[in-house]
Amino acid sequence: MPFSAAHFERAIIMPNLVPPIIDTTMAKAYHDRIMRAAPQDHSFTPLMTLYLTEDTVADDVVAGFQEGLITAVKLYPAGATTNSHSGVRDIHAVYPVLEKMAKAGVPLCIHGEVTDPDVDIFDREAVFIERVLSPLRDSVPGLKIILEHLTTADGVDYVGESGDGIAATITTHHLIINRNAILVGGIKPHYYCLPVAKRERHRLALRKAATSGNPRYFLGTDSAPHLDADKESPCGCAGVFSSINTMACLAHVFEEEGALDRLEGFASLHGPAFYGLPVNEEMIRLVRRDAPVTLPDKIDTPSGSVTVFDPMFPIHWDVAVA
Repeated sequence: MPFSAAHFERAIIMPNLVPPIIDTTMAKAYHDRIMRAAPQDHSFTPLMTLYLTEDTVADDVVAGFQEGLITAVKLYPAGATTNSHSGVRDIHAVYPVLEKMAKAGVPLCIHGEVTDPDVDIFDREAVFIERVLSPLRDSVPGLKIILEHLTTADGVDYVGESGDGIAATITTHHLIINRNAILVGGIKPHYYCLPVAKRERHRLALRKAATSGNPRYFLGTDSAPHLDADKESPCGCAGVFSSINTMACLAHVFEEEGALDRLEGFASLHGPAFYGLPVNEEMIRLVRRDAPVTLPDKIDTPSGSVTVFDPMFPIHWDVAVA
């Protein structure tokens, strides 16, 4: 919590806890837990989401949205990622809820992967777009959709060529690593995430999209502080902890692409515009240092250590309060 609040005034809070956050009562309790952990010297607003299941009550969703308690609903295909086993198995079973969400203006965040065992893990995003997302948008055309943590050129093209009502988030780490980072020279569990990093051509497509200035693409860190014991285990939990150095890493990427003037849009403007939220009034300042900035490799917690995302290049950007 302190590392998120240090550089970010708000965040979309994912609901895939154990147990998952499936209704507004649970969302309120989770919101309150977050605020109790928030540093007193930083302003922070958690934007709560609900975990979509085939038993989700549409009236509860709409009421929570209209009361300002929840900002969106998250669709996890069952088994797609960490703590997604309670997710949706039959997309058609949730169409009635999605139709009511569309009428009320409730956004749907999507983990865009199929989980069919016959589909290669590196193809799951592209197949999801074809089999699930396109039919869904045809059936519920008014639904506002955010395709979360995009990882493929296929996804970039789909979002860029679609009509209104769809956008995509891109993570910091997917702009920096490809699948070699996970597999070459031995398995690197701290680069393992879902959706998994893909080939280099996909990473380059993501960088082009993120730095393009197109408001359909915006930052979603998907920062996940799994304990080292859980990452370095047979479980191998999927997730990368990047909230502590995301802005510095993004400045490096945008500088390399000659697009520093577009970083503010990607990190701070495009997302609120799509969600219909006001732009934050507080600002941070990014300063380029001659010498590399030193950041911790790990964060110690009462439950064990958490490894910080290593971008594999020296970081020269520092974050200061404006």
